[in-house]
Amino acid sequence: MAEPRVFPSLDQLRSVIGEELGPSSWLEVGQKRIDLFADATDQHHWIHVDQEKAAAGPFRSTIAHGYLTLALLPAFCTGLFAVDGLNMGVNYGVNRVRFPSPVPAGSRLRATVRITEVTDVPGGAQVTTVVTVEREGGDKPVCVAESVTRYYA
Repeated sequence: MAEPRVFPSLDQLRSVIGEELGPSSWLEVGQKRIDLFADATDQHHWIHVDQEKAAAGPFRSTIAHGYLTLALLPAFCTGLFAVDGLNMGVNYGVNRVRFPSPVPAGSRLRATVRITEVTDVPGGAQVTTVVTVEREGGDKPVCVAESVTRYYA
């Protein structure tokens, strides 16, 4: 597994605005992870949890919830970059999200990150990134999201 790129300061992070970081390591999205997400969110639609019915459905397999893919963004980002001296990051929001392609159970995903903005906030910085998640063997991204995170010292 690759180590995250560590920036010694926020100014150094600002120096890579517009640059693509990654790709991340691959992460498998198996049926167990999908089932656990369904349990956690009370979203048990057959397309996610009924393997027999889903096999006859439009994707020929169960697929991950789009929001499961979205929930993996922090793991991908922390695997790609960190800033020394900042102790904590909190999700501040998402400006735009799209799920152009499904994630069949058993898929392997990885992501790239492009930092688009770094803004000072009291005690830290707000970092806006565009995260693109791809599926191994896929021809389109499975998720493209503009994510906003606040990092604090």
